[in-house]
Amino acid sequence: MQSISQRTGVGRHRKVNTAQTAKGRIALVTVAAGAVSTAGVGGAAAAQVQTNPEDSIKTQTVDFKHVSKPSPLDQVTGQVENAVKGAQSDFDAAVATTPQILTVAETKPVQNLGEQLNTAIQASQARAAADEAARAPSVARPAEGAFTSGFGPRWGSFHAGIDIANSNGTPILAVMDGTVIDSGPASGYGNWIRIKHEDGSVSVYGHMESLDVAVGQQVTAGQKIAGMGNLGFSTGTHLHFEIHPDGNTAVDPIPWFAERGVNIA
Repeated sequence: MQSISQRTGVGRHRKVNTAQTAKGRIALVTVAAGAVSTAGVGGAAAAQVQTNPEDSIKTQTVDFKHVSKPSPLDQVTGQVENAVKGAQSDFDAAVATTPQILTVAETKPVQNLGEQLNTAIQASQARAAADEAARAPSVARPAEGAFTSGFGPRWGSFHAGIDIANSNGTPILAVMDGTVIDSGPASGYGNWIRIKHEDGSVSVYGHMESLDVAVGQQVTAGQKIAGMGNLGFSTGTHLHFEIHPDGNTAVDPIPWFAERGVNIA
């Protein structure tokens, strides 16, 4: 009897509580209704917005002017660009003024050093002579000394020049650049020298003790050509000087020299 009672108890079905089931159904219906209510309110609101456009948000147009104002970053960028451009300009200027390095030929042992030195000395002397000639006067006084006799009639004859007296051997100088056309003995002059100048004139020097130039030699103004003497028809040591502007006719040397800035008397 006991075993049968247990099997009978196991096979029984639990009795459903009607009140609890009803409560569960009511709660489910309530949640669904809330969801539907919420959806309905949202849909109604959307419908109201769509059906009432005058109640919607209106767009307002605003007029404004765009003012371009660089940002701090743009300002810094511009300053950097200006600095770079200035540095580039300074660099270009420095490169343009920077001395260039020249290629130097390979140093080689000096050959014929003595010959090279002699050549350099000769070149230096030639430059010095050229410089001296360039600074020399175009017209020079023929000799230093006392003016003793002028141009014109004298002692029943005509004196075609001037006389300048000084001691024996006093330097006689060429009055202008030219070419020696006579140098040696001459009647009445003892020794004479004649020089033809570039303008066609001829200068004459007489009574010299010594002669320093030869025929055909080129001379320059102020160059020593002879030493003063007392040879020929002479009453004392002096220079007899004549000037022939046209190459043939003698004129008074005093005004001729004065026109060229040289004072004789």
